[in-house]
Amino acid sequence: MMTKPTAEQKQAIIKNDKSFDGEFFYAVKTTKIFCRPSCRSRVPNFDHVTIFKHAEDALKAGYRPCKRCKSGGRQLPDEEWVSHVEMYIVENFSEPLTLKQIAEHCHGSAYHLHRVFKKIKGITPLEYLQQTRMEKAKDYLIHTDLSIKEIGKLVGITNAARFSTVFKHKNKQTPSHFRKNKRKKVSANEK
Repeated sequence: MMTKPTAEQKQAIIKNDKSFDGEFFYAVKTTKIFCRPSCRSRVPNFDHVTIFKHAEDALKAGYRPCKRCKSGGRQLPDEEWVSHVEMYIVENFSEPLTLKQIAEHCHGSAYHLHRVFKKIKGITPLEYLQQTRMEKAKDYLIHTDLSIKEIGKLVGITNAARFSTVFKHKNKQTPSHFRKNKRKKVSANEK
């Protein structure tokens, strides 16, 4: 059974009160993760919180157990956790994300996330973030007339010079040259 949190349950979550562990689990709609009241993760927005009496109910409702507090009674498999981290990065690449923010949102430590993500994906979470940003930037450069500065902001790099530097490092050409070369190829293919 799922319900909205009571004032007492909210206080237990805010204070990470272990005495409420086993009494209920709380699930956050935006992260699709459920936790024990004692979990040391960031305090959620209670508008997005649902209370479950049992972990099985949260699992049946489509929530994943927290990696930090092992709310499912078992540790979340690393591959599943990394998949969740990838999804979070893809959905939030335009935000100014740090490794610590990503780890907190995905209920783990920055060190552990870095190590596990690199072991499974072969790159770090921040490299994956930059890769995601550069792929989206290429898409904007090809399909829009937005300025380089505007594209940088859209992909989460607000400093235009920094954006150009990162783009050139990853793609071996500046954003302007990339756009010009892609447009030449498109017009050549249209002839």
